[in-house]
Amino acid sequence: MPSFNGKRRFQCVNPVVSARCRQFILSSPTHAVECVSLLNDVRESKLIGLVQQNNEHALFIYSHRRMAITGDDVRLDEIIPISYDFSVVEVSSPDELAVVGADTRVRVTFFEEELELKLPFGSQTRLFLSEVNRAWSDVCEQYPKDEPKFDWLTKYRKMSKGARSLRKSIASTTVKMSQMKKSERAHAANNSGHKKEDERTRDSVHDSQERVKSEVRDDLIRNSQPILANKSQMLGMPQFGLRDNLIKCELLKNEDAYTYIKTYSFFLGTYNVNGQNPKESLSPWLASTATPPDFYLVGFQELDLSKEAFLFNDTPKEPEWMLAVYKGLHPGAKYALVKLVRLVGIMLLFYVKAEHAAHISEMEVETVGTGVMGRMGNKGAVAVRFQFHNSDICVVNSHLAAHTEEFERRNQDFKDICRRIQFRQDDPTLPPLTIMKHNVVLWLGDLNYRISDLEVDHVKDLIAKKDFEALYNHDQLKQQMDEEVVFVGFTEGEIDFQPTYKYDTGSDQWDTSEKCRVPAWCDRILWRGKNIKQLHYQSHMTLKTSDHKPVSSLLEIGIKVVNEESYKRKFEEIVRHIDRMENDCIPSVTLSQREFLFQDVKFMQHQAKTVTVYNDGQVPCQFEFIPKLEEPTYCKPWLTANPAKGFLAQGANVDIDLEVFVNRSTAPELNSGQQQLEDILVLHLDRGKDYFISVTGNYLPSCFGSSLSTLCLLREPIQDMPLETVRELSMKSNSQESNPETEKPQEIPKEIWMMVDHLFRYARKQEELFQQPGLRSEFEEIRDCLDTGSLDTLPGSNHSVAEALLLFLDALPEPVIPFSFYPQCLDCSSDSSQCRQIISVLPQCHKNVFNYLTAFLQELLKHSAHNRLDVSILAPIFAGLLLRSPTKQDLTEKRKVKEFFQHFLVQTTSDRDIDDKLQE
Repeated sequence: MPSFNGKRRFQCVNPVVSARCRQFILSSPTHAVECVSLLNDVRESKLIGLVQQNNEHALFIYSHRRMAITGDDVRLDEIIPISYDFSVVEVSSPDELAVVGADTRVRVTFFEEELELKLPFGSQTRLFLSEVNRAWSDVCEQYPKDEPKFDWLTKYRKMSKGARSLRKSIASTTVKMSQMKKSERAHAANNSGHKKEDERTRDSVHDSQERVKSEVRDDLIRNSQPILANKSQMLGMPQFGLRDNLIKCELLKNEDAYTYIKTYSFFLGTYNVNGQNPKESLSPWLASTATPPDFYLVGFQELDLSKEAFLFNDTPKEPEWMLAVYKGLHPGAKYALVKLVRLVGIMLLFYVKAEHAAHISEMEVETVGTGVMGRMGNKGAVAVRFQFHNSDICVVNSHLAAHTEEFERRNQDFKDICRRIQFRQDDPTLPPLTIMKHNVVLWLGDLNYRISDLEVDHVKDLIAKKDFEALYNHDQLKQQMDEEVVFVGFTEGEIDFQPTYKYDTGSDQWDTSEKCRVPAWCDRILWRGKNIKQLHYQSHMTLKTSDHKPVSSLLEIGIKVVNEESYKRKFEEIVRHIDRMENDCIPSVTLSQREFLFQDVKFMQHQAKTVTVYNDGQVPCQFEFIPKLEEPTYCKPWLTANPAKGFLAQGANVDIDLEVFVNRSTAPELNSGQQQLEDILVLHLDRGKDYFISVTGNYLPSCFGSSLSTLCLLREPIQDMPLETVRELSMKSNSQESNPETEKPQEIPKEIWMMVDHLFRYARKQEELFQQPGLRSEFEEIRDCLDTGSLDTLPGSNHSVAEALLLFLDALPEPVIPFSFYPQCLDCSSDSSQCRQIISVLPQCHKNVFNYLTAFLQELLKHSAHNRLDVSILAPIFAGLLLRSPTKQDLTEKRKVKEFFQHFLVQTTSDRDIDDKLQE
C-alpha cells in the first residue's frame, strides 16, 4: 500500500497483513481519508486514497469489513482515474456550509458516472481535497498535448471486484453527464436571476449572519494548514483508515508516553432569556474577560416560549440571538462558529478561535427532551461532543424541571439526560459514547435548583448582607450533590454572587409579582475531569432583558497534545511487539455467569444484571454480541447489553450490564402473550469461539400497552386475571369476536376512568396540568395500582396522574382513532361536521373513549382562569396521542392533526350530554 498523509508510511501489524499489503505498494506518497458513500439513503463506510504514479493520479476506493484486522479485510472496489473528464464538486447544503464543524459532501464524476460521498470535518479532509484538486489542475494544464494513459492501473483493476468497471459498480447511482451539467447550468442561471431580488429583500439580521458565517468560513479555509491529526485519525492512518484494534488498545494505554498537557481557556455562559428578543449588547457578559478565550460555549434556555416553537421546534429567535452572541464575542480575536444545536428553547452555540478549528474533530450532537412523557422538549438538554487535539470533551446545556418542591424531578431529569444522550462514533462498529465517557464534561444551564427551607424575606436579608455562604447551605443543588444523588464527580466553583433568579424584567428588582418567587441560583456551571482550573465564576447584573441574569465561568483546561516524534517511537515499539506475538494464539475468556433470570418485569421499569468477562487467554481479544442466524439484531428489542462490543487486554476483565426495559413498542406483544421474555445472546470473540448467554424472565401484564378492546373485556385488574385468560381475551378482541350474552364489554376501560375521574375531582384547577412532568416513582405506583387494583384512590401528585394518562394513550397498540382512519381525518381536518362524522363510525369502545376524553378536556377549559389551559396547549398534546400516524409525520400532517382535534374542544349540544355522564 502507499504511504499516507505525506508523513507517516503504512506499517503492517503482522506477517499475514504484510503479504497482502505488498501487492499494493507504490513509490509515491498518497493522501487518504475515511468517508461514507451515499446511495439511495444507504450509507456505506468506505476508504478513499489518492494514488500517484509518475505524474498521473487516480482515486482508489476500498470497502472493509467491520473491525478489520488483517489485509484480507480490505477490498479494493473501484479505481477512478483523474483525467480531463474527472471532476469533484462540493455539494454541501447552505446550512451545512454555514457551520464550520459540518461534514463535507462531495460529488465525484467521471464521464457519465456519478458518486456522492460524505467526508469528515477536519484538516485531513481539507488536505485530501486540496491535493485532489491540485492533481486535476495539473491534468487540465497539460491537456490535450500530454493526456494521461493510466497503463499502470491495469494490474490494480485485476485486484478489484472481478475487474468490474466503475460503470458497473455504481450504475444505480449514475446519471448522464450532459443532463447533470444542463441541470447545474439551469440551477446556476436561476440562482443568478433571483440573487439581486433576494439581496434586496433580505432583512438586516439574516444579511449580517450570512456575512459573518461567510467571512469566518473563508478565513478558516484560507488559513488551514496540514497538521498532526488527532488521536482517532492517527490510530486509523497506519491501516489505511482502519482502526487496528490491538495497536489502538496499546496506544491508549501508553498515551502519556507521547502526549503533553497544554492549557486552553474555555468561556462557558448560560442565560435563560424568558422568551425575549435580544434588546441589549451581550458584550458585558461575553467579552468580560481580560484576554480573548480560546473557546466559547454559550447556552440559552427559554429562547422561545410560543406554542409554535414547542410544537414544530422552529423559531425566528434563533438567528436573532445567534447574531447577538457573535457581536458580543471578545473583539480581540477572530472566532468561527463550529456548531449550533437547539431543542425548542434550549440552544447551545460553540465558537472557537479560528486558528484552533483545524484541531477539532469527531463532532457529534444530541438532544433529549425530559418534559411530559419524558420526551417533550420544553425541558431537557442539548449536547455536543468533540475531540480537541487528543482530549475528548462533552458540553451539555440543560433546562431541568421547575418549582421549588420538584427537586426530585430535577434529579430524575439529570439521570435521564445522562442515560439517554448517546453519541454515535465515527466507526459504526463501536458502541455509542455516553456523557461520562469523556475526558472533560462541561455542564451548564438553568438547572432550576432552588433555595429551600427559608422564607423569602430571610433570603433577601442574607443577600443584602452578602452572606452567600449561609444562603448556599440551603441550596438544593449543593444538598443533592453532598448526598451524591446527582452530579457525582462534578465540581462547581465558589459562588460569591447573588442569586440570578427571579427579577422583574428590565430591572435589578426582585420579583414583585403575586407569586413573589424566592431568589435562587438557578443558573449554574459545573465541570468534571482532570487538569481544570476555574479563573472566574460570576453573574452579570447589567443585563436586564430577562427575569434571569446570565452567568459565566472561565475555565483553564489542560488538553492532551501529541508529540509527533514520541508518538512515532511508541507506535513503532508497539508494532514490533505485536509482530513478535504468535499469530495462531486463540483468544479465550471466562464468563462469571451464563444464565440470567429477570423476575417480575414491569412496564417502563428498568432491571439490570451484570456478567463479568475475564480474558484468560494469551493475547488481547475483541468481543462483540452478534446476531443469530436470520435475525437482524443481536438481541430482542426489550434487552440490551452495555457495552455490546469492546476490547480486553490480556488478564483484564469487563462488566457487561444486561438491561431489560419494556416500553410502548414491546409491551403489546408481551401483554398478549405473543412474545415471552426469552432470548439467547451470542458473545463472539474475533478469531475465537462463541459463548452463549441465556436470558429469561417473567413479565407482569399491564394495562399500559394493552388494546382498548381487550381492556373493555377485563372486569378485573389485569394482574388478577390468569395469564391464559388475558391472552384469550386479547385474541378475541383482535379478531373482534364477542358473545353479547356473556361478554358484554364495558363502555370504556376502567383504568382510563380511574385516571380521568381522579383528575376531574382533584386537578381541574391545577396549573401546568399535562405540561409539568410527574415523578417516575409516582408513575410506578400509579401503574401498579391500575394493574393490581390494590388501592381505591390513585397515589401520587396530579402531575404524575396526568402524565400516566398520557403515557397510557401513547402506549396503546392501536390509538383511540385507529390507524385505518388516519388518512380520512387528515383529508377532512378543516371541516368540523365531517370530522364528527368520522368519530361517529369508530369502533364502539374507541368512540366512547374519544368522547369521554374530549368531554373531560372541555371541562378543564371551563376552569382556564385557574389552570391557565387553553385550546392551543391541549390540542397539540392530545391530538398526537389520539390521532397517531402509522409512519413518521411531517409538519403539514402535524398541523392537520391539530386542526382536526381542535374541533372537539369546542363544546356542542351533543357534547353536553357526554359531559353530564362525566360528572356522574
